[in-house]
Amino acid sequence: MTQDSSQFWSIPLSEIFNKLHAARGGLTTRDAEKRLAIYGVNRLKPKKRSDAFTLLVAQFKSPIILILLFATGLSLFLHNVVDASIILAIVVISGLLGFWQERSATNAVAKLLAIVQIKAAVLRDGNEKEIPVEEIVPGDIVILNAGDIVPGDCLLVESKDAFADEAMLTGETYPVEKEVSLLASDTALAQRTNTVWMGTHIVSGNVKALVVRTGKETEFGKVSERLTLKAPETDFEHGIRRFGYFLGEVTLILVVIIFAINVYLQRPVLDSFLFSLALAVGLTPQLLPAIISINLAHGAKKMAKKKVIVKRLASIENFGSMNIICCDKTGTLTEGTVKVDSALDVNGVKSEKVFLYAYLNAQYETGFSNPIDEAIIKHKKIDVTGYVKKDEIPYDFLRKRLSIAVTRDSGHWMVTKGALTNVLEVCSKAEISEGNTVAISSLRKKIQKHFEVFSDQGFRTLGVAYKTLAPGSLISKNDEKDMTFIGFLTLFDPPKANIADTIAGLKKLGISLKIITGDNRLVAASMSKKMELSDTKILTGADLRKISDGALLRRVGGTDVFAETEPNQKERIILAMRKAGNVVGYMGDGINDASALHAADVGISVDSAADVAKDAADIVLLDKDLGVLIEGVREGRMTFANTLKYVFMATSANFGNMFSMAGVSLFIPFLPLLPKQILLTNLLTDFPEMTIATDSVDEEMVNHPRRWDIKAIRKFMITFGLVSSVFDYLTFGLLLLVLRANETQFRTGWFVESVISASLIVLVIRSRKAFFRSKPGKYLLIATILIVIITIILPFTPLGAIFGFSSLSLATCFYLFLIILGYIVAAEITKTFFYKRVKF
Repeated sequence: MTQDSSQFWSIPLSEIFNKLHAARGGLTTRDAEKRLAIYGVNRLKPKKRSDAFTLLVAQFKSPIILILLFATGLSLFLHNVVDASIILAIVVISGLLGFWQERSATNAVAKLLAIVQIKAAVLRDGNEKEIPVEEIVPGDIVILNAGDIVPGDCLLVESKDAFADEAMLTGETYPVEKEVSLLASDTALAQRTNTVWMGTHIVSGNVKALVVRTGKETEFGKVSERLTLKAPETDFEHGIRRFGYFLGEVTLILVVIIFAINVYLQRPVLDSFLFSLALAVGLTPQLLPAIISINLAHGAKKMAKKKVIVKRLASIENFGSMNIICCDKTGTLTEGTVKVDSALDVNGVKSEKVFLYAYLNAQYETGFSNPIDEAIIKHKKIDVTGYVKKDEIPYDFLRKRLSIAVTRDSGHWMVTKGALTNVLEVCSKAEISEGNTVAISSLRKKIQKHFEVFSDQGFRTLGVAYKTLAPGSLISKNDEKDMTFIGFLTLFDPPKANIADTIAGLKKLGISLKIITGDNRLVAASMSKKMELSDTKILTGADLRKISDGALLRRVGGTDVFAETEPNQKERIILAMRKAGNVVGYMGDGINDASALHAADVGISVDSAADVAKDAADIVLLDKDLGVLIEGVREGRMTFANTLKYVFMATSANFGNMFSMAGVSLFIPFLPLLPKQILLTNLLTDFPEMTIATDSVDEEMVNHPRRWDIKAIRKFMITFGLVSSVFDYLTFGLLLLVLRANETQFRTGWFVESVISASLIVLVIRSRKAFFRSKPGKYLLIATILIVIITIILPFTPLGAIFGFSSLSLATCFYLFLIILGYIVAAEITKTFFYKRVKF
């Protein structure tokens, strides 16, 4: 069975049902499982394989590791069994360690993503149920409401006042009305009003639709195959990639030169080759991908405990770097429980009629659930027996109003509720008392005065209007004219009790709060005062329409509240903030927030958000609370700080040691370390670094946003690499010139000094404070102490003899101890001067 690729919008619905062997009551669970096996999972691209075997193989895919394994095999063939076996064992152990860490990280991330999985409502076994979008198959009947993402290419079975946003597929700016019909086969994509397409979303109304195509067979799937679906790189990802290339280039040049010179000096070719490759393993931060995955996954798990779910791991860095957070006030800064204050006539007097009409409008609305209608229905129960709904014009974000046609006995009305300005623009009269109306123009100033008073008190104000209809009339948008304005509905949503403390907490973290709201400027100003925001600067949607992008760029930093904004203006505001050099987070949960979430550096939504918002977000909060966000930011910054620690380690002692070894090999008549000894050094120094994800982080690394800075990292590498090399050459001088060590003693002394210094220096460079003033994580400290003990004991054991080491005299150990102590002191002093000179 293959997916139907015919022009299904031009085929009668009954024929499509027959072709797909589907029914209006949906599929059975068993049939759906069979179809899933035939059609495949409903994805645009295959899921990245993360099974155990794939992850294990990935640990050995590095070109350097593959060449090293080949050379080891050659050594084995030439009967150098012991050395070859040791090298092979070390490579395998390193690979298994990386596999174990990445496997646990991958499993953790998969569990977190399952928490915020996008689901769709389908009919299965005759009942409505929610299933993951990936399990949708051709023949399914899906039920879509406002805010839902369309899970496949579908033909409408039922439609009620439905509008879909198809901009991402057709480029059409405005929502397209959808209705059941039969169209010509040559109808253009943008005019196929009897279909909904995968990847688009429902703006208003609701539909029941038959899924015809899924996955790559959909229109969006065909387009996506010609496009790059990879998300844009964050600063962090870009920096890591550039850093990896930089070290790779340095390693390649150094290794080629060392190999060539060793061969020129007539040293054994295979030994020189293995030495060069082992050196490359030591120089290359091959653990970097694993360490980053582990750190980010560990951070994501800790953030999940704070009710922050990370959908895209790389966004953690941007989350930590964020210095501006934009959000609407409803539910984020306020309690999120909208309540009705009162229903008032045009004279500002409480009116039962105004509330009745608002109640009818809210009661019969079916477009999408919203807190305003819920508040009206909860405010006071009204007996609407005898009223019958006849038709509806759903709310949309352009009209900003909702109309319902109702009848009772011989009366027929259209009742409209919405933003005051948008309701007034369709009214020609106003009712001043029961049955008495006057021209709306004569009361505009009075209505505006009431509106300003209500707004100044912090109330959100809606307008209510009605119009008498002919018996049996249905309604359309064209009927929203010549209406009678009857009054106001005032609502309030009080600020959260601890919101002032929360905003202060954001400021302490170096994050500025910007409010982007559709409420008018007076309500926004009143709410700002209640939240103890002083000297609030407000820019309105009308102001935004008048100023250029350049002018907005200059004003955006000094503006605290953007009021009366339209959905498309949110994206413009965020892009201006980003162009001004900020890392911007946007928190949204509505249908009209998707473009702003995409535009932000970090898109943040909530678990209860519309599907289209949750899908666009990088991070999902399980609670709609800025307090949760603060905890998430702190965890994000700690994760970023710990990732940088590994980079610093790879560019200081490790890099310095390997660089020094490469240099000294040119001036002594033997290899400073055998290949197996280099690999053992690398393996032992990796152990403390693998615990970095659990390390504690100084408060100063969390208090301010920090960004990836490749120039500062290069300066760090040069500065601390040179310090490391100075003490490496002191060690060489001590062993060769003072102690007159032979080859074995030289290698043993150099091994002990390099491993212990590289392990202990971790405790120095992990913090900007003096190492004794910053307590390391428990596991990092334990791992470091164990490696130091193992390194000291190893030369005195039979295993040490296998690796080519010999026991050291007490005098040698004492001198090495003094060099290591001097190195730690020098690194501490260098660190103090470095951070004074380099702001990072």
